[in-house]
Amino acid sequence: MVPSFSFLYSATHSALATYPKRTRTITTRVRHIKAMTFVPLPSRRPRVKSYFMNLESLLVCRDAEVVRVLCPTLEKLSIEVEVSPAARSGADMLNASKFDAIIVDCDDLQGGAEVLRSLRQNPSNKTSVSFAILNGKTTTQQAFEMGANFVLQKPVTTAGTLRCFNTAMSFMVREKRRYFRCPVELPVNLTFGQSEEMKAVATNLSEGGMAIHFEGTLPKKSISKVQFTLPGTKIVMEPKGEIAWANGVGGAGIKFLEVPESSRAQLERWIMKRLEGDSPKLY
Repeated sequence: MVPSFSFLYSATHSALATYPKRTRTITTRVRHIKAMTFVPLPSRRPRVKSYFMNLESLLVCRDAEVVRVLCPTLEKLSIEVEVSPAARSGADMLNASKFDAIIVDCDDLQGGAEVLRSLRQNPSNKTSVSFAILNGKTTTQQAFEMGANFVLQKPVTTAGTLRCFNTAMSFMVREKRRYFRCPVELPVNLTFGQSEEMKAVATNLSEGGMAIHFEGTLPKKSISKVQFTLPGTKIVMEPKGEIAWANGVGGAGIKFLEVPESSRAQLERWIMKRLEGDSPKLY
């Protein structure tokens, strides 16, 4: 889930000067972001962090000026943008695909507010980072109550968008890393109970578990240890796990239950490297 706190971005120069520092301080202390709103500022081009991976977003909006500003701005941040000009088609896309960010025009698109309200019930995108675009009809507090994590006020500007997404990127990256499944072909040793062992091959790996292929049938005992070596390293992982699903034809999913902190950090770094790509640094 996306981290949660509320912060109204001020148009004063003092707030702008202290904003990056305050953000870093807050995000190290809280676990969930709930709401943040940005209003356009005329001065200072913000420094934009580079996160070396491609992220995917859905913009549910028919406002040509908003689309004109947002699409090229987000693409500079290596955020791919799909545009839906209608709420119904946007809802269909959310049901069919996973997005790292969902941006919804709540005031000037018929049905837009309902798309935002229903987002947290969407199986694929309930933890995605959400942005509400407002134009005076919906208040910032109402947008937060509908499920928005961030708010952009019209007129939407390039500078305002960069400031907003520069803050949101860390949460988007965290969420992408959490659900990302890295394809692998990895030998795995499973221990059931005290001593019953079974060999399998992992076909994908994530922070939370892995999919495996195996010969024979799964023992009825619970898994006491999952042992494997991270590909390309000498790092041996030994988390505890449980069978999350099995298809009856040699395939199963394992959910990691207990991962030592040092091993978790190594797994996160390994996954981040698999997510990395070329992304421009903007200043």
